[in-house]
Amino acid sequence: MNDLSLYHITRPSILKESAPLLIMLHGYGSDEDDLFSFASELPKGLFIISVRAPHPMQPYGNAWYAINFDAEMNKWNDNVQAKASVDLIANFIDEACKMYPVDSNNVTLLGFSQGTILSYAVALTYPEKVKNVIALSGYINEDILPKNLDKNDYASLNFYCSHGSMDQVIPVDWARKVPEFLERLNIKHKYSEFPVGHGVAPQNFYEFRTWLDGKI
Repeated sequence: MNDLSLYHITRPSILKESAPLLIMLHGYGSDEDDLFSFASELPKGLFIISVRAPHPMQPYGNAWYAINFDAEMNKWNDNVQAKASVDLIANFIDEACKMYPVDSNNVTLLGFSQGTILSYAVALTYPEKVKNVIALSGYINEDILPKNLDKNDYASLNFYCSHGSMDQVIPVDWARKVPEFLERLNIKHKYSEFPVGHGVAPQNFYEFRTWLDGKI
């Protein structure tokens, strides 16, 4: 499937029309096959799309935006590239809703790591396009968000956020700031931690699947 703006793979819904749509956004250095491994265990009514990030890496993998390190190994993000990916994903949501037999009012983003950072940004920038967000092992990068967020209507948004308490890639302290951020905007959310590193524990998967069952 490469007839839309981003390369992707799909798992069709058992519903022939107006299916709830789940879009998967993988992490830095990965690809569309990574999160797609969840698809067989998710509700059959979902129309699932797993997207490949637009920037190829060497020798393999893809990124939503560049991450660079200086001589002292301080990390910095290419926020211009990140913002471009936010708009690209928002546009892809519109394209997918026209291309496939899905309900444009029932769109869920499922991200991991860098894909989570982008999922937060897409939902907070374009809340009219997204209903639910499953945010795994990521954080909110305020530098890629628009100003005056409090002007947006977030009444229909729901977030499931989780993180590994032993994550050595993205510190859990960064994720712990998320609930307060969402509360300030009166956004409905659930936050959980699991005793793992930068990954998704089985109990984490079962919890977000149960959460999603009640939202679609």
